Amino acid sequence: MKTARREIQKKTEIKASKEGVWGIAYIFSTVNSIIVHITDITGSETISRWSGGMITNKDRDQGSPFSAMQAASKAAQEAIEKGVIGVHVKVRGKGGHHKKAPGVGAQPAIRALVRAGLKIGLIEDTTPIPTDTTKRKGGRRGRRV
Repeated sequence: MKTARREIQKKTEIKASKEGVWGIAYIFSTVNSIIVHITDITGSETISRWSGGMITNKDRDQGSPFSAMQAASKAAQEAIEKGVIGVHVKVRGKGGHHKKAPGVGAQPAIRALVRAGLKIGLIEDTTPIPTDTTKRKGGRRGRRV
């Protein structure tokens, strides 16, 4: 009987130590850049924000998978230091009349969040898709070549 009670107490202690705060990771990935923005669960308080331009100084490398991984891992490290244990991921592409798919850095960024030690809850695509269309640039007669 006494050993059973001790085992139950140990299990509850382990469970209590794993509790922490969850957040939301917004990943905005286009062809030219990536932004990783981690907030609290309500989305109103910013915990960490990194972009591809903060990692590299070459414009052509801002949207690359490598800079996406670096930005996501640095954002995750900051979030872990502030007590976040897991995130729900919202991936967004450019949307509108541009490309609907996220850029090449979105998947490496999610992988980097996992490798940094954050738990992943939901992964959701929040790319804005118009119901009819949005007006393209170029005027009434289009782009004159």
